[in-house]
Amino acid sequence: MIHRAILRRLIDAALEEDLNGGDITSALTVPKDQTSTATATAKSELVVCGEQVFREVMLAVDASLSVTTLTPDGTLATTGTKIWTVQGNTQSLLAAERTALNFVQRMSGIATESRRYQGAVPKGSTTRVADTRKTTPLLRALERYAVRTGGAYNHRDCLGSAVMIKDNHIKAAGGISAAVRGAKARAPHTSKIEVEVESLEGLEEALTAGAEIVMLDNFDGNQIEEAVARCRERAIVEVSGGITLERIATLATQGVDVISVGALTHSVSAADISFNIQV
Repeated sequence: MIHRAILRRLIDAALEEDLNGGDITSALTVPKDQTSTATATAKSELVVCGEQVFREVMLAVDASLSVTTLTPDGTLATTGTKIWTVQGNTQSLLAAERTALNFVQRMSGIATESRRYQGAVPKGSTTRVADTRKTTPLLRALERYAVRTGGAYNHRDCLGSAVMIKDNHIKAAGGISAAVRGAKARAPHTSKIEVEVESLEGLEEALTAGAEIVMLDNFDGNQIEEAVARCRERAIVEVSGGITLERIATLATQGVDVISVGALTHSVSAADISFNIQV
């Protein structure tokens, strides 16, 4: 579930954007008291995501609308699967349509892509595919929910939720060892220290300094195998950079613990969902 207060702020802003001045076309062409039933239908195979958002958009436009979920979040829907129906005032349905679809098509697209990536991990492997902070501004809570709905995992949700020392931190601190020592001296005792490394030499320095998680940035296959061997029982291994669906199985087989994939959220295609009314 998505925190309702966060969700309502997003929905209110989105509706204000789309209904600025009202829906003049519907007001001029649709009888004010007409009622109808609208059905949201999958137009291609997709993982359904966004039930809560869809419902909240509809009710924000018109609290008298009745929303029925036919296909729950997380379901792999085939082409033609009916996902939701909404009954009520036709003008209200048309006013809510685009905002609702904009949210759920993106969320379902992310859930579908997440299912593909996590599904590429061989059975029996404990490797996790995780998202990143490369999300649409203000939509992170929705997009992270979509990743989970698809079966993949969330990374840190904001800069304050985990210590992750990256290249610019290392430059500013004067090196990997200095950055790790500074973080370990000041971080809460419950915090693990993650360090991004770009070479096996950097990896060894991070491990020696006490890093508990290492992120291998753009390592090739041989380097990854060597890094996993060095980290065994010393640190969690994460890989990032240039990750494609075709590489997932190999990375999991090599013993990588976490594969972070920005593409789950930053360049995913929206799922195709139609919204048709029947008077």
